[in-house]
Amino acid sequence: MTRKYFGTDGIRGTANEGKMTAEIAMRVGMAAGRHFTRGDHKHRVVIGKDTRLSGYLLEPALTSGFISMGMDVILLGPMPTPAVAMLTRSLRADLGVMLSASHNPFQDNGIKLFDHDGNKLSDEIEMEIERKMDNGYNEHLVPSPKLGRAQRLNNAVGRYIEFAKNTFPKHLRLDGLRVVLDCANGAAYRTAPSVLWELGAEVIAIGTEPNGTNINDQCGSTHPQAMCNKVIETRADIGIALDGDADRLIICDEQGKIIDGDQVMATIATNWHENERLKGDALVATIMSNLGLEHHMKSLGLRLERTQVGDRYVVAAMQELGCNIGGEQSGHIVLCDFNTTGDGLVAALQVLAVLTEKGRPVSNLFKSFDPYPQLLKNVRYSEGDDPLANSHVKQAISDGESSLNGNGRVVIRKSGTEPLIRVMVEGPDDRLIATVAKDIVASVQAVKRD
Repeated sequence: MTRKYFGTDGIRGTANEGKMTAEIAMRVGMAAGRHFTRGDHKHRVVIGKDTRLSGYLLEPALTSGFISMGMDVILLGPMPTPAVAMLTRSLRADLGVMLSASHNPFQDNGIKLFDHDGNKLSDEIEMEIERKMDNGYNEHLVPSPKLGRAQRLNNAVGRYIEFAKNTFPKHLRLDGLRVVLDCANGAAYRTAPSVLWELGAEVIAIGTEPNGTNINDQCGSTHPQAMCNKVIETRADIGIALDGDADRLIICDEQGKIIDGDQVMATIATNWHENERLKGDALVATIMSNLGLEHHMKSLGLRLERTQVGDRYVVAAMQELGCNIGGEQSGHIVLCDFNTTGDGLVAALQVLAVLTEKGRPVSNLFKSFDPYPQLLKNVRYSEGDDPLANSHVKQAISDGESSLNGNGRVVIRKSGTEPLIRVMVEGPDDRLIATVAKDIVASVQAVKRD
Protein backbone atom coordinates (compact mmCIF):
# COMPACT_ATOMS: atom_id res chain seq x y z
CA MET A 1 0.00 0.00 0.00
CA THR A 2 1.38 3.42 -0.99
CA ARG A 3 2.06 5.86 1.81
CA LYS A 4 0.14 9.12 1.63
CA TYR A 5 1.47 10.97 4.66
CA PHE A 6 4.39 9.18 6.35
CA GLY A 7 7.91 9.04 4.95
CA THR A 8 11.16 7.59 6.33
CA ASP A 9 10.99 9.81 9.43
CA GLY A 10 7.38 10.68 10.18
CA ILE A 11 5.32 13.20 8.21
CA ARG A 12 7.18 16.13 6.70
CA GLY A 13 6.43 19.03 4.35
CA THR A 14 6.19 22.78 3.92
CA ALA A 15 4.34 24.37 6.82
CA ASN A 16 0.75 25.45 6.16
CA GLU A 17 0.71 23.57 2.86
CA GLY A 18 -0.10 20.03 1.75
CA LYS A 19 0.66 17.56 4.55
CA MET A 20 1.67 20.21 7.10
CA THR A 21 -1.55 22.10 7.76
CA ALA A 22 -3.35 22.53 11.07
CA GLU A 23 -6.14 20.31 9.75
CA ILE A 24 -3.76 17.44 8.99
CA ALA A 25 -2.08 17.85 12.39
CA MET A 26 -5.43 17.65 14.13
CA ARG A 27 -6.31 14.53 12.15
CA VAL A 28 -2.97 12.97 13.14
CA GLY A 29 -3.80 13.69 16.77
CA MET A 30 -7.27 12.20 16.48
CA ALA A 31 -6.17 9.13 14.51
CA ALA A 32 -3.10 8.42 16.66
CA GLY A 33 -5.09 9.13 19.80
CA ARG A 34 -7.72 6.64 18.73
CA HIS A 35 -5.07 4.04 17.89
CA PHE A 36 -3.18 4.37 21.18
CA THR A 37 -6.19 4.63 23.48
CA ARG A 38 -6.28 1.13 24.91
CA GLY A 39 -7.63 0.12 28.32
CA ASP A 40 -9.31 2.07 31.11
CA HIS A 41 -6.34 4.11 32.40
CA LYS A 42 -6.03 7.84 31.77
CA HIS A 43 -4.02 8.14 28.58
CA ARG A 44 -1.16 10.59 28.12
CA VAL A 45 0.71 12.02 25.16
CA VAL A 46 3.93 14.06 25.34
CA ILE A 47 4.49 16.78 22.71
CA GLY A 48 7.81 18.53 22.05
CA LYS A 49 8.89 20.83 19.25
CA ASP A 50 11.92 22.59 17.86
CA THR A 51 12.17 26.36 17.35
CA ARG A 52 10.34 26.75 14.02
CA LEU A 53 7.70 29.44 13.73
CA SER A 54 5.21 26.84 12.49
CA GLY A 55 5.39 25.00 15.80
CA TYR A 56 2.86 27.57 17.04
CA LEU A 57 0.53 26.41 14.25
CA LEU A 58 0.86 22.66 14.64
CA GLU A 59 1.20 22.21 18.41
CA PRO A 60 -2.32 23.46 19.31
CA ALA A 61 -3.86 21.54 16.41
CA LEU A 62 -2.29 18.28 17.56
CA THR A 63 -3.29 19.07 21.14
CA SER A 64 -6.92 19.57 20.10
CA GLY A 65 -6.94 16.23 18.26
CA PHE A 66 -5.59 14.29 21.24
CA ILE A 67 -7.87 16.02 23.75
CA SER A 68 -10.90 15.18 21.59
CA MET A 69 -10.00 11.50 21.97
CA GLY A 70 -9.76 11.80 25.77
CA MET A 71 -5.95 11.96 26.05
CA ASP A 72 -4.14 14.28 28.46
CA VAL A 73 -1.42 16.30 26.73
CA ILE A 74 1.91 17.20 28.33
CA LEU A 75 3.60 20.07 26.49
CA LEU A 76 7.39 20.27 26.67
CA GLY A 77 8.04 23.34 24.53
CA PRO A 78 11.32 23.46 22.53
CA MET A 79 13.17 20.23 23.31
CA PRO A 80 15.44 17.83 21.39
CA THR A 81 13.81 14.83 19.72
CA PRO A 82 15.69 12.36 21.98
CA ALA A 83 14.38 14.25 25.02
CA VAL A 84 10.83 13.57 23.82
CA ALA A 85 11.62 9.86 23.50
CA MET A 86 13.17 9.81 26.98
CA LEU A 87 10.36 11.76 28.63
CA THR A 88 7.70 9.61 26.96
CA ARG A 89 9.19 6.65 28.83
CA SER A 90 9.82 8.57 32.05
CA LEU A 91 6.28 9.97 32.24
CA ARG A 92 4.71 6.58 31.43
CA ALA A 93 2.98 8.19 28.45
CA ASP A 94 1.20 6.16 25.80
CA LEU A 95 2.63 8.22 22.95
CA GLY A 96 5.27 10.85 22.24
CA VAL A 97 5.22 13.44 19.45
CA MET A 98 8.02 15.66 18.14
CA LEU A 99 7.30 18.59 15.83
CA SER A 100 10.40 19.05 13.71
CA ALA A 101 11.76 18.77 10.19
CA SER A 102 15.20 17.99 11.59
CA HIS A 103 17.90 19.57 9.39
CA ASN A 104 15.47 21.14 6.88
CA PRO A 105 15.00 24.95 6.63
CA PHE A 106 12.43 26.70 8.81
CA GLN A 107 9.71 26.66 6.12
CA ASP A 108 9.37 22.90 6.61
CA ASN A 109 8.07 21.04 9.61
CA GLY A 110 7.28 17.46 10.53
CA ILE A 111 5.50 15.16 12.93
CA LYS A 112 7.46 12.28 14.48
CA LEU A 113 5.67 9.73 16.67
CA PHE A 114 7.06 7.49 19.43
CA ASP A 115 5.39 4.60 21.21
CA HIS A 116 5.31 4.22 25.02
CA ASP A 117 8.85 2.76 24.99
CA GLY A 118 10.24 5.75 23.10
CA ASN A 119 10.62 3.84 19.83
CA LYS A 120 9.61 5.26 16.48
CA LEU A 121 6.50 3.59 15.10
CA SER A 122 6.62 0.61 12.77
CA ASP A 123 5.54 0.87 9.15
CA GLU A 124 2.43 -1.15 10.01
CA ILE A 125 1.28 1.22 12.77
CA GLU A 126 1.96 4.26 10.60
CA MET A 127 -0.15 2.76 7.83
CA GLU A 128 -2.95 2.08 10.31
CA ILE A 129 -2.84 5.71 11.48
CA GLU A 130 -2.95 6.84 7.85
CA ARG A 131 -6.04 4.70 7.30
CA LYS A 132 -7.73 6.24 10.33
CA MET A 133 -6.78 9.75 9.20
CA ASP A 134 -8.75 9.32 5.99
CA ASN A 135 -11.51 7.03 7.23
CA GLY A 136 -13.36 7.72 10.45
CA TYR A 137 -10.74 9.80 12.25
CA ASN A 138 -13.58 11.68 13.95
CA GLU A 139 -15.30 8.53 15.15
CA HIS A 140 -15.18 7.60 18.83
CA LEU A 141 -14.98 11.20 20.02
CA VAL A 142 -15.28 11.09 23.79
CA PRO A 143 -18.24 12.70 25.59
CA SER A 144 -17.47 16.14 27.00
CA PRO A 145 -16.90 14.97 30.61
CA LYS A 146 -14.10 12.69 29.37
CA LEU A 147 -12.17 15.26 27.33
CA GLY A 148 -8.44 15.37 28.00
CA ARG A 149 -6.52 18.25 29.51
CA ALA A 150 -3.28 19.99 28.51
CA GLN A 151 -0.50 21.20 30.78
CA ARG A 152 3.12 22.28 30.43
CA LEU A 153 5.96 20.36 32.06
CA ASN A 154 7.93 23.22 33.55
CA ASN A 155 11.02 21.20 34.50
CA ALA A 156 11.43 19.38 31.17
CA VAL A 157 14.75 21.12 30.40
CA GLY A 158 16.21 20.19 33.79
CA ARG A 159 15.09 16.58 33.47
CA TYR A 160 16.84 16.16 30.14
CA ILE A 161 19.99 17.92 31.33
CA GLU A 162 20.29 15.49 34.25
CA PHE A 163 19.56 12.52 31.99
CA ALA A 164 22.27 13.55 29.52
CA LYS A 165 24.87 14.23 32.24
CA ASN A 166 24.28 10.78 33.71
CA THR A 167 25.38 9.16 30.41
CA PHE A 168 28.88 10.64 30.86
CA PRO A 169 31.34 8.45 32.82
CA LYS A 170 31.24 9.55 36.45
CA HIS A 171 35.03 9.29 36.89
CA LEU A 172 35.69 11.81 34.12
CA ARG A 173 35.37 15.60 33.86
CA LEU A 174 35.73 18.03 30.97
CA ASP A 175 37.92 20.52 32.83
CA GLY A 176 40.45 22.21 30.57
CA LEU A 177 38.61 21.26 27.37
CA ARG A 178 37.59 24.09 25.05
CA VAL A 179 34.53 23.10 22.99
CA VAL A 180 32.79 24.98 20.20
CA LEU A 181 29.13 23.95 20.25
CA ASP A 182 26.78 24.86 17.37
CA CYS A 183 23.14 24.31 18.36
CA ALA A 184 21.74 25.24 14.92
CA ASN A 185 19.38 27.78 16.52
CA GLY A 186 17.33 24.69 17.21
CA ALA A 187 15.85 22.52 19.92
CA ALA A 188 19.04 22.07 21.98
CA TYR A 189 19.87 25.76 22.35
CA ARG A 190 19.22 25.63 26.12
CA THR A 191 20.09 22.07 27.06
CA ALA A 192 23.35 21.27 25.25
CA PRO A 193 25.48 24.26 26.43
CA SER A 194 24.31 23.70 30.01
CA VAL A 195 25.29 20.03 30.01
CA LEU A 196 28.83 20.64 28.72
CA TRP A 197 29.37 23.59 31.08
CA GLU A 198 28.13 21.64 34.11
CA LEU A 199 30.59 18.85 33.26
CA GLY A 200 33.47 21.33 33.33
CA ALA A 201 34.08 22.29 29.69
CA GLU A 202 34.79 25.79 28.46
CA VAL A 203 31.86 26.15 26.07
CA ILE A 204 31.89 28.51 23.11
CA ALA A 205 28.27 28.29 22.00
CA ILE A 206 26.93 29.50 18.65
CA GLY A 207 23.54 29.00 17.06
CA THR A 208 21.78 29.65 20.38
CA GLU A 209 19.56 32.59 19.43
CA PRO A 210 16.51 31.11 17.69
CA ASN A 211 13.95 33.54 16.28
CA GLY A 212 11.59 31.10 14.55
CA THR A 213 13.13 31.45 11.11
CA ASN A 214 16.90 30.95 11.57
CA ILE A 215 16.94 27.24 12.48
CA ASN A 216 19.63 25.44 10.42
CA ASP A 217 20.32 28.72 8.59
CA GLN A 218 24.03 28.54 7.71
CA CYS A 219 24.63 26.73 10.99
CA GLY A 220 24.34 23.30 12.56
CA SER A 221 25.39 19.89 11.29
CA THR A 222 24.35 20.51 7.68
CA HIS A 223 26.28 23.82 7.52
CA PRO A 224 29.33 23.05 9.70
CA GLN A 225 31.60 25.75 8.31
CA ALA A 226 30.54 28.18 11.05
CA MET A 227 31.64 25.63 13.64
CA CYS A 228 34.93 24.95 11.86
CA ASN A 229 35.74 28.66 11.56
CA LYS A 230 34.99 29.23 15.25
CA VAL A 231 37.22 26.32 16.27
CA ILE A 232 40.15 27.81 14.36
CA GLU A 233 39.40 31.34 15.62
CA THR A 234 39.23 30.30 19.29
CA ARG A 235 41.84 27.52 19.12
CA ALA A 236 39.32 25.08 20.51
CA ASP A 237 40.03 21.39 21.07
CA ILE A 238 36.94 20.20 19.21
CA GLY A 239 33.83 21.42 17.42
CA ILE A 240 30.39 19.84 17.81
CA ALA A 241 27.47 20.76 15.56
CA LEU A 242 23.93 19.52 16.20
CA ASP A 243 21.00 19.74 13.80
CA GLY A 244 17.66 21.45 14.33
CA ASP A 245 16.15 18.76 16.55
CA ALA A 246 19.50 17.61 18.01
CA ASP A 247 19.19 13.95 17.06
CA ARG A 248 22.41 14.05 15.01
CA LEU A 249 25.86 15.58 15.23
CA ILE A 250 28.92 16.29 13.15
CA ILE A 251 32.28 17.06 14.75
CA CYS A 252 35.47 18.72 13.59
CA ASP A 253 39.00 18.42 14.90
CA GLU A 254 41.22 21.14 16.33
CA GLN A 255 42.26 22.07 12.78
CA GLY A 256 38.65 22.61 11.68
CA LYS A 257 38.48 19.44 9.59
CA ILE A 258 35.12 17.63 9.45
CA ILE A 259 34.74 14.14 10.93
CA ASP A 260 31.59 12.35 9.81
CA GLY A 261 29.32 9.91 11.59
CA ASP A 262 31.13 6.82 10.30
CA GLN A 263 34.39 7.88 11.96
CA VAL A 264 32.54 8.81 15.16
CA MET A 265 30.84 5.40 15.29
CA ALA A 266 34.14 3.64 14.58
CA THR A 267 35.94 5.43 17.40
CA ILE A 268 33.19 4.88 19.98
CA ALA A 269 32.77 1.22 18.96
CA THR A 270 36.54 0.64 19.15
CA ASN A 271 36.70 2.23 22.61
CA TRP A 272 33.73 0.26 23.88
CA HIS A 273 35.20 -2.94 22.45
CA GLU A 274 38.47 -2.26 24.30
CA ASN A 275 36.51 -1.65 27.51
CA GLU A 276 34.32 -4.74 26.97
CA ARG A 277 31.21 -2.59 26.68
CA LEU A 278 30.36 -3.37 23.05
CA LYS A 279 27.41 -5.75 22.77
CA GLY A 280 26.66 -8.16 19.95
CA ASP A 281 30.21 -7.98 18.53
CA ALA A 282 28.83 -5.66 15.88
CA LEU A 283 28.03 -2.13 14.86
CA VAL A 284 24.74 -1.46 13.03
CA ALA A 285 24.80 1.11 10.22
CA THR A 286 22.93 1.76 6.99
CA ILE A 287 23.70 0.98 3.39
CA MET A 288 25.21 4.48 3.10
CA SER A 289 28.10 3.88 5.51
CA ASN A 290 31.56 3.69 3.99
CA LEU A 291 33.28 0.43 3.05
CA GLY A 292 36.23 1.61 5.09
CA LEU A 293 34.11 1.34 8.22
CA GLU A 294 33.19 -2.23 7.31
CA HIS A 295 36.85 -3.17 6.83
CA HIS A 296 37.79 -1.49 10.12
CA MET A 297 35.24 -3.55 12.03
CA LYS A 298 36.50 -6.73 10.38
CA SER A 299 40.06 -5.87 11.44
CA LEU A 300 38.83 -5.91 15.05
CA GLY A 301 37.11 -9.25 14.61
CA LEU A 302 33.72 -7.50 14.63
CA ARG A 303 30.87 -7.13 12.15
CA LEU A 304 29.17 -4.24 10.41
CA GLU A 305 25.48 -5.01 10.01
CA ARG A 306 23.70 -2.85 7.43
CA THR A 307 20.07 -1.71 7.24
CA GLN A 308 18.05 0.49 4.93
CA VAL A 309 18.29 4.24 5.50
CA GLY A 310 16.45 5.54 8.56
CA ASP A 311 17.44 5.44 12.21
CA ARG A 312 14.31 3.50 13.18
CA TYR A 313 15.53 0.62 10.97
CA VAL A 314 18.92 0.86 12.66
CA VAL A 315 17.24 0.67 16.08
CA ALA A 316 15.10 -2.32 15.04
CA ALA A 317 18.22 -4.20 13.88
CA MET A 318 20.09 -3.28 17.07
CA GLN A 319 17.27 -4.68 19.18
CA GLU A 320 17.09 -7.85 17.09
CA LEU A 321 20.87 -8.44 17.15
CA GLY A 322 21.48 -7.32 20.74
CA CYS A 323 23.80 -4.46 19.71
CA ASN A 324 24.22 -1.20 21.61
CA ILE A 325 25.87 1.06 18.99
CA GLY A 326 24.42 1.99 15.63
CA GLY A 327 23.80 4.95 13.42
CA GLU A 328 24.18 6.71 10.11
CA GLN A 329 27.00 8.41 8.26
CA SER A 330 25.01 11.65 8.48
CA GLY A 331 25.58 11.74 12.23
CA HIS A 332 22.59 9.95 13.72
CA ILE A 333 24.27 7.93 16.46
CA VAL A 334 22.08 5.56 18.45
CA LEU A 335 23.44 4.32 21.79
CA CYS A 336 20.84 1.92 23.13
CA ASP A 337 22.45 1.77 26.58
CA PHE A 338 21.09 5.30 27.03
CA ASN A 339 18.27 6.11 24.60
CA THR A 340 16.01 4.60 21.96
CA THR A 341 16.74 7.04 19.15
CA GLY A 342 19.55 9.16 17.76
CA ASP A 343 20.80 11.63 20.37
CA GLY A 344 23.36 14.18 19.21
CA LEU A 345 24.20 15.43 22.70
CA VAL A 346 24.61 11.97 24.26
CA ALA A 347 26.77 10.90 21.30
CA ALA A 348 28.84 14.05 21.76
CA LEU A 349 29.39 13.16 25.41
CA GLN A 350 30.72 9.74 24.39
CA VAL A 351 33.05 11.46 21.92
CA LEU A 352 34.26 13.77 24.69
CA ALA A 353 34.67 10.82 27.07
CA VAL A 354 37.01 9.09 24.61
CA LEU A 355 38.87 12.35 24.03
CA THR A 356 39.31 12.94 27.76
CA GLU A 357 40.27 9.36 28.50
CA LYS A 358 42.87 9.07 25.72
CA GLY A 359 44.33 12.57 26.03
CA ARG A 360 45.14 12.77 22.32
CA PRO A 361 44.12 15.40 19.74
CA VAL A 362 40.86 14.81 17.88
CA SER A 363 42.76 14.79 14.56
CA ASN A 364 44.70 11.76 15.76
CA LEU A 365 41.99 9.99 17.71
CA PHE A 366 39.04 10.11 15.31
CA LYS A 367 40.70 8.74 12.18
CA SER A 368 40.02 5.04 12.65
CA PHE A 369 40.05 4.14 8.95
CA ASP A 370 40.79 5.53 5.50
CA PRO A 371 37.42 5.97 3.77
CA TYR A 372 36.82 4.74 0.25
CA PRO A 373 36.04 7.55 -2.21
CA GLN A 374 32.27 7.98 -2.16
CA LEU A 375 30.14 10.14 -4.45
CA LEU A 376 26.53 11.08 -3.73
CA LYS A 377 24.25 12.71 -6.31
CA ASN A 378 20.60 13.74 -5.94
CA VAL A 379 18.34 13.72 -9.00
CA ARG A 380 14.91 15.33 -8.78
CA TYR A 381 12.01 13.67 -10.61
CA SER A 382 8.32 14.38 -11.14
CA GLU A 383 6.05 13.04 -8.42
CA GLY A 384 4.09 10.07 -9.68
CA ASP A 385 6.98 8.82 -11.84
CA ASP A 386 9.10 5.81 -10.90
CA PRO A 387 12.51 6.17 -12.55
CA LEU A 388 13.84 3.05 -10.82
CA ALA A 389 11.34 0.93 -12.75
CA ASN A 390 12.71 2.19 -16.09
CA SER A 391 14.67 -0.42 -18.06
CA HIS A 392 17.40 2.05 -19.14
CA VAL A 393 17.97 3.09 -15.53
CA LYS A 394 18.15 -0.55 -14.46
CA GLN A 395 20.69 -1.23 -17.20
CA ALA A 396 22.83 1.78 -16.20
CA ILE A 397 22.89 0.55 -12.61
CA SER A 398 23.84 -2.96 -13.71
CA ASP A 399 26.61 -1.62 -15.99
CA GLY A 400 27.95 0.51 -13.13
CA GLU A 401 28.11 -2.45 -10.77
CA SER A 402 29.93 -4.45 -13.42
CA SER A 403 32.47 -1.64 -13.90
CA LEU A 404 33.32 -1.73 -10.19
CA ASN A 405 34.03 -5.45 -10.51
CA GLY A 406 33.26 -6.27 -6.89
CA ASN A 407 35.54 -3.54 -5.50
CA GLY A 408 32.85 -1.02 -4.70
CA ARG A 409 29.15 -0.40 -4.26
CA VAL A 410 26.28 1.26 -6.09
CA VAL A 411 23.36 2.29 -3.84
CA ILE A 412 20.29 3.79 -5.49
CA ARG A 413 17.24 4.76 -3.47
CA LYS A 414 14.31 7.13 -3.35
CA SER A 415 14.31 9.84 -0.73
CA GLY A 416 11.61 9.31 1.86
CA THR A 417 10.93 13.03 2.23
CA GLU A 418 11.44 14.57 -1.25
CA PRO A 419 10.95 13.50 -4.91
CA LEU A 420 14.63 12.69 -5.28
CA ILE A 421 16.61 9.69 -6.46
CA ARG A 422 19.76 9.40 -4.37
CA VAL A 423 22.69 7.90 -6.29
CA MET A 424 25.67 6.76 -4.23
CA VAL A 425 28.74 5.18 -5.84
CA GLU A 426 31.74 4.01 -3.84
CA GLY A 427 35.03 2.45 -4.86
CA PRO A 428 38.81 2.75 -4.79
CA ASP A 429 39.11 4.92 -7.93
CA ASP A 430 37.76 8.51 -7.97
CA ARG A 431 37.52 8.73 -11.74
CA LEU A 432 35.73 5.40 -12.08
CA ILE A 433 33.07 6.19 -9.49
CA ALA A 434 32.55 9.65 -11.07
CA THR A 435 31.93 7.99 -14.44
CA VAL A 436 29.55 5.40 -12.99
CA ALA A 437 27.60 8.05 -11.09
CA LYS A 438 27.42 10.33 -14.15
CA ASP A 439 26.00 7.55 -16.32
CA ILE A 440 23.34 6.56 -13.75
CA VAL A 441 22.32 10.19 -13.15
CA ALA A 442 22.01 10.75 -16.90
CA SER A 443 19.75 7.70 -17.26
CA VAL A 444 17.46 8.98 -14.48
CA GLN A 445 17.36 12.46 -15.99
CA ALA A 446 16.48 10.98 -19.37
CA VAL A 447 13.34 9.44 -17.85
CA LYS A 448 12.17 12.95 -16.96
CA ARG A 449 12.31 13.96 -20.63
CA ASP A 450 10.35 10.92 -21.91
